[in-house]
This record gives sequence, structure tokens and C-alpha cells, in this order.
Amino acid sequence: MAEPMVFREKERFLESLRELVRDGVPRERIRVITPFGVPEVEEILPGKRSKVRFFALLGAASGTVTGFAFTILTSLSWPLIVGGKPIVSLPPFLIIAFALTILFGALSTFLGFLLLSRLPSPRGIRSEVEYGNAFVILVEDGERR
Repeated sequence: MAEPMVFREKERFLESLRELVRDGVPRERIRVITPFGVPEVEEILPGKRSKVRFFALLGAASGTVTGFAFTILTSLSWPLIVGGKPIVSLPPFLIIAFALTILFGALSTFLGFLLLSRLPSPRGIRSEVEYGNAFVILVEDGERR
């Protein structure tokens, strides 16, 4: 880890960050610590797209399939023949399928978030060094990965 660049003013911090990116330092190697949220950093160092959306999609799809399978198999196992209506009728089963779609989608999104962010992890919550109200740029060494 290189020597941290510490700034007291936000403008100097942002200009140094732009200069690092302009000089060709890979964005994956730059880490910033700020005392408050700075939206300009998001523009200078855009993040990767999150993979949590795939967890949500797979969870919702499995919830839909589970909802329909559960209701169809239940009505086939214990048929209630009433007034000549079909045993497997999809309109009433949509309610259960919709509810399980939302439930499975929400739970898998939450679990995907925990998995991808490596939570719960007590290590790495706090920095070893406290910088107070300063803006800090840390550039990682190239050989470490």
C-alpha cells in the first residue's frame, strides 16, 4: 500500500483524484475515504454493475414455479370437484404464485446482498488509521491481488 494522500479541502481531493485517473492508474486500485458522501467520486470512479439483480431474478422465478407447482400438485392430490369446474384452474392459483414470487425474490435478494458483500464480517469494518475530517486517496500496489 502506497503512502496515503490526505487532503483537507474537497476541491483539491477531487482534482487529485481526477489527475490519478487521467495519469492511467487503474480505477480498481484506487480507494478513497471521505468524512461524508461525495457524489463526484461516483462520477470519477464508477463502480461495477451489481450481481444482486441476478439473485432477485432467480429467486422470483423460483417463487413463481414453486407457487404454481404447490397449488397444482395440491389440487391434483386432493381433488375437490365442485359444479363441473376444472380441478386445475390457473386464475385462483395466480394469487399464491404472485405471493411466493415476491417472497422468494425478496429473500434471495437479501441473501445475495449478504453473500456478495461478504456480510457479516467484523473485519474490515473500521480502518486501521483514523483520518478524522480528512479526504484520503489510497492507491494499492499493482502486484497484490
